[in-house]
Amino acid sequence: MDRFTLRLPSDLARRFDAAAAPRGGRSRYLRSLMEAAVQSALPAPEPGPSGARSAKLTLRLPEPDMTALEAEAARAGLLRTQWAAALIRGRLHGGLQLTPPEAIALIGVRRELNRIGVNINQIARALNTAVLEGAVLELETAQLAAFAAEIRAHVRALDAAFAGNLAYWSGDP
Repeated sequence: MDRFTLRLPSDLARRFDAAAAPRGGRSRYLRSLMEAAVQSALPAPEPGPSGARSAKLTLRLPEPDMTALEAEAARAGLLRTQWAAALIRGRLHGGLQLTPPEAIALIGVRRELNRIGVNINQIARALNTAVLEGAVLELETAQLAAFAAEIRAHVRALDAAFAGNLAYWSGDP
């Protein structure tokens, strides 16, 4: 016969014992509850938000390794479990694993690129609809060139961020 062991708060154990006493005691009542649970048509557990069920992994590390893991996770702005899961996902899937500060920074870059894109569209529309001469045309052309240079700088920054992120999680120096 198999044995189940579990810990309960004292208050819950007292209330369960009170409910179980008229039903033959703790073990008998618990067996009847378990029997009723497996006989009823319980729906299957729903998968998590990502569509896949998650499984638990327990990992034991020597104290110096755990201290180093906690320090690295804190430096990345993650809990140690989040950091270890991101490391594993990065190795298994090879994709980006963004920490909260990285995600916030990338959102900022995206906003800036969007802002620049809107400005470029406005300038292009103005150039297409107006007949500009001399200094005004040169000014508009210079502004377009400045925006193009700014976009190239942001794209290089994104490339560097992505390369750094991939190198960090893959363990490449």
